Amino acid sequence: MPVKQGDLGLLQHPASRELLQSKIPARLAYIAIDGTPRVIPIWFHWNGTEFVMGTPPKAPKLKALAKNPKVSLTIDDNTFPHKVLLVRGTAHLEPMNGVVPEYAMAAERYFGPDQGKAWVAKMGQMIPSMVRITITPDWVGLLDFQTRFPSALPL
Repeated sequence: MPVKQGDLGLLQHPASRELLQSKIPARLAYIAIDGTPRVIPIWFHWNGTEFVMGTPPKAPKLKALAKNPKVSLTIDDNTFPHKVLLVRGTAHLEPMNGVVPEYAMAAERYFGPDQGKAWVAKMGQMIPSMVRITITPDWVGLLDFQTRFPSALPL
């Protein structure tokens, strides 16, 4: 029996694992302080239970996330048949000195080891601290357009 949409077990599906290990940024959706929706691309590190991101302490999203930590993430590819990972969860904020370790790991995944280390070194020179954002999933959806289709399709 296939795992139903909403089940955290979908994070173990091969299509999900492929997206979680990809160089595709997540799209983070949240409600801004003015009450309007926002979606931003953001690097992430998946540690097996949480999405972890790093951001400068003056990033506008931090005030919004502190006020309303409910978020959604999407990671999708551009290759047909498309794969789309949909996540809903709660963001937790943790100020840290230096560069968030998971941000450094994400930089190496996105840029490669040498350029990733160089990027993190430059970031460390620009800002003395970051905020670690962890998102714990409480709902997961997956579309692979082969066996898992949007619910609106009569398949």
